[in-house]
Amino acid sequence: MRELDGRVAIVTGGTRGIGRAIAGELAGGGARVAVVATAEERAATVAAELEGDGHAGFGCDVSDPDACRALVARVEETLGATAILVNNAGITRDNILVRMKDEEWRAVLDTNLSGAFYLMRAVARGMMKRREGRIVNISSVVALTGNRGQSNYAAAKAALISLTKSVAQELASRGVLANAVAPGFIETDMTDALPEDVRTAMLGRVPLGRLGAPEDVARTVRFLVGPGASYITGQVVVVDGGMVM
Repeated sequence: MRELDGRVAIVTGGTRGIGRAIAGELAGGGARVAVVATAEERAATVAAELEGDGHAGFGCDVSDPDACRALVARVEETLGATAILVNNAGITRDNILVRMKDEEWRAVLDTNLSGAFYLMRAVARGMMKRREGRIVNISSVVALTGNRGQSNYAAAKAALISLTKSVAQELASRGVLANAVAPGFIETDMTDALPEDVRTAMLGRVPLGRLGAPEDVARTVRFLVGPGASYITGQVVVVDGGMVM
């Protein structure tokens, strides 16, 4: 028996990059994965590619609180009670402070922070009633350091850490654990497109001398939702090759 056998896991932003790797890792652990993306057809395609059976794809705009409530209801009608929630969905709208538009600020906060809040709220009552649940929120090292041109993204990811710690305190007595993972520079479509000099400068900031792989983050998430992390809550696990110490 694998450590996550039969547990239902919701993974938002689950069709590419880190989210896709997390969905695959949890499926490999025996979870039944609800892959969530804006486009339901794409989510269903990814769900069908996962190891094992019992996965499904769902479409949801996580910035919409009603859509988040409806998503959790659909997942639980289709797959069963939610045991694991991984809030990975995120967007960027980079700009320097003096040029950032109101809509760029709001869009990032609405998706990256409010979306996680809406989904945690939607699953919390059921998890509390069952006295079991794991929540992992995907933050970023920029939450700890800030980053030029990303005041909206850094603010959302930093607030997500504080939100995680507050939720962990509220839910601990009911057996529900909440943690955050803060990835550093990870190999994704975005980093693949960077000029070579920019990639070289990035690597110069990483003591391990390489960019991380999505699987590095995914394996950390699998640990946090598994039996080996039953005494860990309210923590931030930084996966960055030593960049932030």
